[in-house]
Amino acid sequence: MKTQIIISISLAFLLLNIPKTLSLSPAAAPAKPPPSSPAPAAQVAVTPGPLDVAKILDKAGRFTVFLRLLKSTQEDVELYQQLNETHNGATVFAPSDGAFSGLKAGTLNSLSDGDKSELVKYHIVPFFISSAQFQTVSNPVRTQAGSGGRLSMNITTDVTGSSVNISTGIVNTTISGTVYADSRLAIYQVDKVLLPLDVFTPRPPPPAPAPAPAPEKAGKKGDGAESPVVPKSDKSGAVRRIGRRQGLVILVLGVGSIAAAVL
Repeated sequence: MKTQIIISISLAFLLLNIPKTLSLSPAAAPAKPPPSSPAPAAQVAVTPGPLDVAKILDKAGRFTVFLRLLKSTQEDVELYQQLNETHNGATVFAPSDGAFSGLKAGTLNSLSDGDKSELVKYHIVPFFISSAQFQTVSNPVRTQAGSGGRLSMNITTDVTGSSVNISTGIVNTTISGTVYADSRLAIYQVDKVLLPLDVFTPRPPPPAPAPAPAPEKAGKKGDGAESPVVPKSDKSGAVRRIGRRQGLVILVLGVGSIAAAVL
């Protein structure tokens, strides 16, 4: 009997303390997973056959605006011939679709066909630059659009060489990934459109034309005017021209005196 009473009291004691235990020890909230950084875009695999920049960008799938500009300016054809019919390589800095969305509205529509062609060519370097060569590249770097301060760009790296910066004089951006790379062609993604000075800043005025030479005064030698030679000894003023024959001017210098002056 006593044993049953003791067991009953023990059970009652446990039942009274269970809610307190539960209230003192709430279940821990599930931990939130850390925010995941966007995965780098996959690099297009190297495949045998002709090098075709347009096909590579189309396969990458995030360069539709730049690809459209390449085709409308026929720069894709020029690149194809350069890569497959010569021994020259090329480096392409391809702006993503997000880069073009960052431009001011109407920017592309305001450009002439010539300016669009120059804009596309500015994103292409006419020789191959591997990722390791960015640390030793010589500035300014000429582009397919040309050389000189308005058509070239500057490429620099940080101390470790892991970050590559491109400056056009208007835009500064970094290479955000490699789209394609082999031994002759490299395509790198940039997240800003590279704006060349030659298209997006006023062109310098042409040099002023040289001033025209001043006209010669009348009476100088060679102006075609007749200047008969008058002897200094004549002081009477009685000089009269009487004729011209075979390059001579015949003058009457007074009564009975005739002189001839060579013209």
